[in-house]
Amino acid sequence: MWLADKWTDYEVLDCSKGEKLERWGEYLLVRPAPQVIWDTPSTDGRWKKKNGHYHRSSKGGGEWEFFHLPQEWSIEYRSLTFRLKPFSFKHTGLFPEQAVNWDWFSSIIKDARAKAPDKPFKVLNLFAYTGGATLAAAAAGASLTHVDASKGMVSWAKENAIASGLSDAPIRWLVDDCVKFVEREIRRGNTYDGIIMDPPSYGRGPKGEIWKIEENIFPFICLAAKLLSKDSRFFLVNSYTTGLQPAVLTYMIHTALVPQLDGHVESSEIGLPVTTSGLVLPCGASGRWFT
Repeated sequence: MWLADKWTDYEVLDCSKGEKLERWGEYLLVRPAPQVIWDTPSTDGRWKKKNGHYHRSSKGGGEWEFFHLPQEWSIEYRSLTFRLKPFSFKHTGLFPEQAVNWDWFSSIIKDARAKAPDKPFKVLNLFAYTGGATLAAAAAGASLTHVDASKGMVSWAKENAIASGLSDAPIRWLVDDCVKFVEREIRRGNTYDGIIMDPPSYGRGPKGEIWKIEENIFPFICLAAKLLSKDSRFFLVNSYTTGLQPAVLTYMIHTALVPQLDGHVESSEIGLPVTTSGLVLPCGASGRWFT
């Protein structure tokens, strides 16, 4: 398992009975964690000092309960600053487990830039959300194209860029349907040295386009692979869908990329260490192609 264990402003303090107790900077949140099906004693006293608690509903969804929690606050990871706020369906605007992938591709970008400082390293981030991967790649020296179907998420990502001192970084911000954007980029003849995608299990584009990951992910990986340059260095696919286990990601990425581009593929679960128990909280899976 690949662990996001380099955080100082975030940690999973404990988890039990379908919930996790997290520290986000100076604030404590209790949020659902469906994979936590074990029932262990909640001995950490900070469970009772929570600033926010997302209660799931048996009818689907849920709602927040707040205890002295500001509407917005920030945490840092390395040189990056992320603005947080609790919003619909338990989210805060950041997936901390992705830091393990940020570090991975950042090292590839830095290596490429060191070997060819005059050559731009172009990265495409699809389903880019609030920009964690975008900002990590930009901080490493890449030129970014950030694409998400939600205008609100792209605006949030721009706020994170400003907070991280990256307002002048070479980032192209686009509100667009990812599939249609990739199709247009292929027709334009544009290519990228690295591609990141974090597709939802289900979603809708700006004009109501339907995305179902089980039906669409493999054709989309094959499509996006056409945008890799002859000197491309990496391709990353993240998944929070239970059926897309690491072996499935490996097979899809290998089938789509290796026959044409060679390189290597590896996939694994990603996770966050749990402070109280010493366990690791599983947080989905990632598949990586690299040269």
